[in-house]
Amino acid sequence: MKKEDIHLWDVQRILIGEAPASFLIEVFVRTALIYVMLLIAVRLMGKRMSGQLTIAEMAVMLTLGAIVSPAMQIPNVGLLQGTLILLLALLFQRGLNWLEFRSSKLEELSHGKVVMLVKNGTLMLHEMNRAKMSRQQLFAVLRNEGIFNLGEVERVYLESFGMFSVYKFDQARPGLSVLPPKENLPINARNQAPQVACTSCGHVQDEAAPEDKCPVCEASAWLQATISI
Repeated sequence: MKKEDIHLWDVQRILIGEAPASFLIEVFVRTALIYVMLLIAVRLMGKRMSGQLTIAEMAVMLTLGAIVSPAMQIPNVGLLQGTLILLLALLFQRGLNWLEFRSSKLEELSHGKVVMLVKNGTLMLHEMNRAKMSRQQLFAVLRNEGIFNLGEVERVYLESFGMFSVYKFDQARPGLSVLPPKENLPINARNQAPQVACTSCGHVQDEAAPEDKCPVCEASAWLQATISI
């Protein structure tokens, strides 16, 4: 489009574009057909596509969006081109799944690794940093599971598709509170444990001076540990 063809108040061009108004009917038909084909393609890709997506599956979904958009909106792009690309994307995804089934290394490369975030009530800070996971994000997940402090937690895993697996100890143990800071004082008064907890990693020990370094993460900030009752 030339510069002189652009007018600020050209309502028809802004709303409809350069195609005739009758093309809107064709857009409706194209959209309906592409939608049906997209549903079929996603269904053939497997039930995982409608659940929590892995990185590879998310890439496929974004690719599908890029495939169907031109076929629905651009007059000089036919539906057969979009259909062919959909079929190729389907074959690629099925082929990748087959290769992943035969090669655990390829599966790990395309889906990512499971990351341990908490071990025996202590934050795995190095793994959290690699997973770009902050303490407050993790604490929010634990609070959503009804967990009061890190001492309740035996393991927390961040799965490759983004969900969390949380395993609790059978018996209550002292640990760092996961409640928001404003809630800590009244809760701690009721559920204080004799031990202290590192505010950085949650490591618990019998006592520590304010200047003592944590043997796990070498931080030197401590709080009274709490225990669920």
